[in-house]
Amino acid sequence: MRKLYQYPLSGLSRAVRIILAEKHLDYEMVYETPWDPSDELIDYCISGDVPVLVDTSGTVVYGSSAIREYLDEIYPEVRLVNGDYHQKAEERKIADWFNYTFYRDAYYPIIREKILKRFVKDMDRRPDPACIRAASAKLNNHMEYISWLIDRRNWLAGKDFSIADITAASLVSVLDYLGFVRWEKFDLAKEWYVRIKSRPSFRTILQDNLPQVPPAKDYANLDF
Repeated sequence: MRKLYQYPLSGLSRAVRIILAEKHLDYEMVYETPWDPSDELIDYCISGDVPVLVDTSGTVVYGSSAIREYLDEIYPEVRLVNGDYHQKAEERKIADWFNYTFYRDAYYPIIREKILKRFVKDMDRRPDPACIRAASAKLNNHMEYISWLIDRRNWLAGKDFSIADITAASLVSVLDYLGFVRWEKFDLAKEWYVRIKSRPSFRTILQDNLPQVPPAKDYANLDF
């Protein structure tokens, strides 16, 4: 059985979970906390970062981008990077936008203030309201970008569901779990996310419920 070392509120881990489900690949989830990685995880990835995939062959791959490329090459029956060179470049470009720009602007600052400061011993436990306000404003800008794309396309990168949608939704879903997404302001982004939430590959994501950090009220609702 392949194993995925992951933390449920890691957007990068969630992306790999969605990819595995879209490809109908069975796996065992191994719960990790990024601030206190297990010795087993460090044996596979010295930084202790998640996600880490151990495939049935024993191949170890870490980093969400590397894992997505590995899975698309080894299990090509369901491809999540589609089309000609131009289309593949567009899908990867948008995926990278969310993996890097969205992550830097909105995702990580909110995760740091709302999650890491609660659990990492060496961090100041007091949330920084100014940081949260700034990240929330940037989150709104990115949600407007999603709406702009969906106004022009069926999915974020074109007519087909792709790694662009998976990457964006995996990160947005964590901020939605924490109650930070103002869906009433972004009708087109909400329509896109409703379609994402309705996919079978998203079911286990919606079942995530950490006792220490419970989800927002409408997190698991398909009609929200």
